[in-house]
This record gives sequence, structure tokens and C-alpha cells, in this order.
Amino acid sequence: MTGMRIVIAEDSAILREGLAQLLAIRGHEVSAAVVDVPALFKAVAAEPPDIAIVDIRLPPSHTDEGLRAAVRLRREFPGTGVMIFSQYVETAFIAELLAGGAEGVGYLLKERVVQLDDFVDALHRVAAGGTALDPDVVTQLFGRSEHREQLAELTPREREVMGLMAQGRSNTAIAAGLRVSERAVEKHVTNIFTKFDLPPSDADHRRVLAVIRFLQT
Repeated sequence: MTGMRIVIAEDSAILREGLAQLLAIRGHEVSAAVVDVPALFKAVAAEPPDIAIVDIRLPPSHTDEGLRAAVRLRREFPGTGVMIFSQYVETAFIAELLAGGAEGVGYLLKERVVQLDDFVDALHRVAAGGTALDPDVVTQLFGRSEHREQLAELTPREREVMGLMAQGRSNTAIAAGLRVSERAVEKHVTNIFTKFDLPPSDADHRRVLAVIRFLQT
């Protein structure tokens, strides 16, 4: 995989500098590692990165500054992927974050990242316009979905597949994770598209549209 240009916004000095060093060791350019929202936007405006890694709770109030900044980043710098990286699941601004689509959005929980390689893979997916969402985030957002009737139509296995699709997994990765054949996964994905009334289209990415159906509130 090619190296990415990355901006980090994280108030913990140890995590901020440690993550920057680890990413640099793997060949990525961390163009800025900052502590607050003004510094984040200054860095992104100076040299737009491939992806911005943003904690939710940043100075001065340490509540939701980072999540609100992510919404603004999506609006003002649509070519930059945004990875929310936090200890908390906060759904207040998720609808706004996904208003323009789920492409180039990630939301991972710090405590669930046990392998740096997996984290870097998720960064690559988001920087390339894909999606990477932690299962706990997906679970909470499912509960708030406007499309509960369509969700209810899915079988338990289809829900599992849908959850893994929301994490940005390919059919091959889903098959490996569920220990089923790739052909079986393809069948489940087709069923999901049918139940969500998402016919084939050259203009739209049905996997992303299916994820949006679940995640928009």
C-alpha cells in the first residue's frame, strides 16, 4: 500500500506522539499532530491530507469538539477522509457526519484496536473513500435507524454481513470472518440489496448506499 499523508488531532500527548511515530515508521507522512480544533483546521488547510484522525473530546470543553470538527471537515474538505478515533460512542452528530454519504468516514474505538496493522488498513479504506466502523458504533446506530422495517426483514446472518459491510470489509474478508464461503456471502449481500430496494446502478455504489440506509438517523 502507498503511504498516506495524515493529520492527527488528539489531546493526549502520549497517544498523539506515539501514533504519529508508529505511522511514520510504516511509511506514512504525518504532516501535523495537533491538540485542538483550530490547529487541526490550520494544518488541513495548509496541506490537505489523505485522512484526518480526530478524537471526539478535544479542548476546551472536552465534550464533542472533535466530532463537530469532523462534520465541518467533511463539508469544507470533501476530498479528505475522516477517522473518528475515540474511547466513546457518541451518536449526536452522526447524522450530520453521514449527511453527504458514508464514503470516506471511519469511527473506531481506541480500546478495540489491538493490531496497528488493522488500524492502518482501516485508514487506507477510509482515505480511499470507503467506510470503517467499529461494531459497537454500528450496533448503536442500528437502534436509531429510520429504516427499522427494512432492518427487521433481514435474517440474523444478513445482519451480521451488513455489520461487516459497515466496517468496510470485502466479501472475501466477510467470508473468512464468518467461516462461510464467499459465494454464500455474495448471496447474502444480494438479498440485502433486494430488501433495501437497491437495484444495480453504474452511478451508485450499492454497498455504501446500504450502509447509509442503516446509519443515517
